Amino acid sequence: MFGHDPREPPLAPTSIPLIGHLVGLSRSKFNYYVELSEQTGVPIFTMALPGQKMYVVTRPDLIQTIQKQHKVLAFPPIEAKFASTVCGASKHAQDILAKNVNGDEGEHGLSMESYAAMREALRPGPQLDDMNRHMIQEIAVALDALQPAPGKTKIIGMYAWLRDTITTATTRSVYGPMNPYDDKAVADAFWEFSSGLVSILLGVFPSLTARKPVAARQKVAKAFEAYYRAGGVEKASALARLRYQAEVNNGVPLEDIARYEVGGSIAIMVNTAPAAFWTLFFLFSQTGLVDEIRAEIDACTETQGDTRIIDIITLKSSCPLLLSAYQEVLRHRSMGTSVRQVMEDTYLDQWLLKKGAMLQMPSRVIHQDPSLWGSDVADFNPRRFLAENRQKRPKDVCFRAFGGGKTLCPGRHFATNEVLAVVAVFIARLDMKPVGEGGWKMPTSKNTNVAAVVMEPDADVEVEVTLRKGMEGVKWQVRLYGNGDKVFAMVTEDQEAE
Repeated sequence: MFGHDPREPPLAPTSIPLIGHLVGLSRSKFNYYVELSEQTGVPIFTMALPGQKMYVVTRPDLIQTIQKQHKVLAFPPIEAKFASTVCGASKHAQDILAKNVNGDEGEHGLSMESYAAMREALRPGPQLDDMNRHMIQEIAVALDALQPAPGKTKIIGMYAWLRDTITTATTRSVYGPMNPYDDKAVADAFWEFSSGLVSILLGVFPSLTARKPVAARQKVAKAFEAYYRAGGVEKASALARLRYQAEVNNGVPLEDIARYEVGGSIAIMVNTAPAAFWTLFFLFSQTGLVDEIRAEIDACTETQGDTRIIDIITLKSSCPLLLSAYQEVLRHRSMGTSVRQVMEDTYLDQWLLKKGAMLQMPSRVIHQDPSLWGSDVADFNPRRFLAENRQKRPKDVCFRAFGGGKTLCPGRHFATNEVLAVVAVFIARLDMKPVGEGGWKMPTSKNTNVAAVVMEPDADVEVEVTLRKGMEGVKWQVRLYGNGDKVFAMVTEDQEAE
């Protein structure tokens, strides 16, 4: 027995000593925490894992308390270990990242300065607007290429098309005209690497047990090395420049800057395509829903001669059903887990948390709790987040698709703009239906990437794309008019900032 103090959160039951929870996690994946939460019925419980004690939090009020104790219940040490393992950083680079990793000595060091760089580059304002405008134009180009001639059809894998389109739009907006991912072999290597993260994280000797993803990671890292040596970052976004400068200022060797950037690509690439996929899937598969949202989009689309103009900022203020459906997609399909390390023995309400233990706050437990969301919690309800339904849903802190507190996802505004751009313009221009008989069939999500926050489909959905009726001869412009300082507030922190 690993030793359980009666003052600690109660032990979660398991039928197999030591390895029972590992078996449960491998079998049920992200739903295992939901199963344990239903079994225990307590706000926090303890999971006994080989070599590691883990506390799992199931109530939003406790999560709020945890987020206020970000030094004692800390995220940066975990992220540093994850980054070093996943990226294959050198011992020297790992030592640099470990210095003042939790900011106990002030806001200096690679960890603290990297956080500051990301927050600065991704907060609403001119620097984010610049990224958004580049991204939006890439989305427009991809939709131009996809649009079939009047009376013709194109058959695509919906997820494959979205992933390629969003990968290109995101990486060009972040890395600029010398974007390493413009080389399809490098982009393919990234997806090979990201799909093999589990084998890298769990492998005792990853170079032997995870040879393919490790080789793919090396290919992407070499591409970034060449990018930095050629001065590509000088023409890139503020996000890429500021993050690079933080690493240079802290003495990280160029080879390791390139390795860390492969890991950084996970954050900007793995969640947006699945979020866009599920949004389009649910909008088209629910009878009449796409027509209602299309009417919203049409109503705020400007017409100049044969050109129609969609402005993303106007969309966010004029399409409440589209925004509600997007939020519901994130509630219904997100499975990310906020993680903390207990830095010293401390109490969380009446429970003792032991130093060295891990703390998990799985969003799916909160998002699938009928006592919070109601008896239809398992259903996709596109109207759940409309203003008039505020009284029927829980407090905003119960929506945890982007985490919260000090580790709230800094890229949430960019990701939201990207999903809305691709979904809204797709709907405005095109129609689609699934290939074959039987209508829309929801794919499973059992093999979702370990680093993902939004579930990924296990199989693609093949669709037949046609030009929307009445759109013959229409030209399209997509823009971000003025500036994006007005944010779409989906989380408590955004509402408090307004």
